[in-house]
Amino acid sequence: MSAHSRVGHIHERIDFAVAVFVVERGRVLLCLHRQLGKWLPLGGHIELDEDPEQAAIREVREESGLEIELWGERPPTTGPGTRALIAPRFMDIHRIHDTHEHVGLIYWARPRGGRLTVASAEHHELRWCTPEELETLQPPLDPPIRWYARKALEEVEGISPGTVSGTSAPTAS
Repeated sequence: MSAHSRVGHIHERIDFAVAVFVVERGRVLLCLHRQLGKWLPLGGHIELDEDPEQAAIREVREESGLEIELWGERPPTTGPGTRALIAPRFMDIHRIHDTHEHVGLIYWARPRGGRLTVASAEHHELRWCTPEELETLQPPLDPPIRWYARKALEEVEGISPGTVSGTSAPTAS
């Protein structure tokens, strides 16, 4: 998240956050987080004045320079006073420290424009990773991040764990 943004803390014990696995050409985008020293998807807090979709799009733009399209289906239920959202593919709750947790809304996305640029205040590096590279990154990926990255590749690109990188099956739109 950029330094000028307001962090959407809703409570001292719990916050809502987004994690976005951006997928393109058989690869998934990961960042080497400066403070945590590990590979993660792009993402961050949902600010108090935005919905989860807006947070996902903003965080990816701030952290990578990319414009994205979230992957998933928007229900046709938008009407007066209601706006249908693309649901996250998965959700989790994870401990940040002894007294604080994040409810994580985990999205898949595809890039739709922009220019890949590292947000150097937050990350050492951004890297497009093939399924094979997910196994050899240093420092090694945490198992849940590896699972989500592989699942995003499988669902968005049709790449199963045994598929050679660079090939993909057609996907439904």
